[in-house]
Amino acid sequence: MNWVNAVGSSLMARRPRTPNTALAGLMQSGGIGNAQLARRVNAAGRELGVTLHYDKSTVSHWVAGSVPRAKARPAVAEALSRLLGRPVTCAEIGWADAPEPAEARDAVAGVIDLSRADMDPSRRGVLKAGMYAAALVVPRFEDVAGRTEVARAGRTVHIGRSDVETVRTMTEKVADILDQVGAGHARPMAAAFLVNTAGPYLRASGTEEVTRQMRAAVADFVYLTGWMAMYENQQGLGQRYYLRALELAGAAEDHVTYCRTLRGMSLQASHLGYGERALELADAAAEAAPVAGPRLVAFLRGQQAAAAAMTGDRRTAAVRLGEAEAALSRADDRRDAVGGYDTAALLFHEAHVRWHLGDQARSITALRCSNAARSPLERQGRLHCLGVIAERQFRMRHIEAACATWNEFLDHHVTLSSARGDEHLRTMLKALPACRDVAGVRELEERARHVATLKAA
Repeated sequence: MNWVNAVGSSLMARRPRTPNTALAGLMQSGGIGNAQLARRVNAAGRELGVTLHYDKSTVSHWVAGSVPRAKARPAVAEALSRLLGRPVTCAEIGWADAPEPAEARDAVAGVIDLSRADMDPSRRGVLKAGMYAAALVVPRFEDVAGRTEVARAGRTVHIGRSDVETVRTMTEKVADILDQVGAGHARPMAAAFLVNTAGPYLRASGTEEVTRQMRAAVADFVYLTGWMAMYENQQGLGQRYYLRALELAGAAEDHVTYCRTLRGMSLQASHLGYGERALELADAAAEAAPVAGPRLVAFLRGQQAAAAAMTGDRRTAAVRLGEAEAALSRADDRRDAVGGYDTAALLFHEAHVRWHLGDQARSITALRCSNAARSPLERQGRLHCLGVIAERQFRMRHIEAACATWNEFLDHHVTLSSARGDEHLRTMLKALPACRDVAGVRELEERARHVATLKAA
């Protein structure tokens, strides 16, 4: 009898699992095999800093109803997002999302903690490996407007308008350094400023108006820091800075910085190939915008055009690009340190639209015109544009033209610290060996390898 009871208890403890029809449906919709998903999850885990050794049998268990450990679930969601080309959440898979840490809901603490980790060499590698989440839930403006909790006990610092101006001046200076020597040099300075100066300002006392202005000014600075992380291919870190910028902009009731940050998140999604997500974020930025000046309108419409082109929506892309051009023609000549939009940026968007809609030759022309219109001080933007031109020329089999552009690219890259430039260099070195019979290719390859050695030293 005891044996029977023991068996009965064991059977009750091991209740049959409910098959995960949601996961099975997602895999079926994308033609995703068990082994394929396991490989992608392991790769996403490495980006997240989590060591995973899943195989096809593990995925079979998930489909049958087992649930992976909490820290592995984001890797599964991101792997499915990339395989399906759209955001997939843990909830859509049928699993609970990991709870948000309490400190993540405090905008000020979030900024300081993230920046302090970015400064710490022992943690920088973990941050760099942080994974970009295509399915990230972005807070609406009304959800974050006026919301920030800061510790009030023991305040000894009082801020005024001059302190707000200090943050704004630093934003301009760091943006200039970014343009001239690259994000690799500028971002460590930005993280240090956030920890040592801007963070304490956010916790200081001041009038209601000065406090609001300080939050808005720091939100701009955080947005710029996120943009630099994104440009350095630290996509997860960039996304986290962007989220903090959204929260601070909401706390400051600053629609402009909120919309500008959403637009930056759209640009990040488009760079990573998430067209639908890029369009969703660009449209959200435009919808949340207040009555905007012409430059902000152009700034938002240009990104809407670029994202629409990625989805193949030719009509919307053309309409939005026309709206961006018309708005920019009405703007003044002011150059904004953060979120600026000018003729060079418009032409870069035009090139993006033309390329994705199949007008390759005119895309190259637009890129050339973009660099011609670019300020000589915008060296990092010029470098990236040259890299894009060369890669598109190569894809069009215009090998000699690509080599000429790559040589120009190397002239600039050797003096800049830019992870995106390094990425263009790796693309060049991977492409050239197949064309060594073309005049000038061997010499270019030798030069490129020499530059790569110098950059690695």
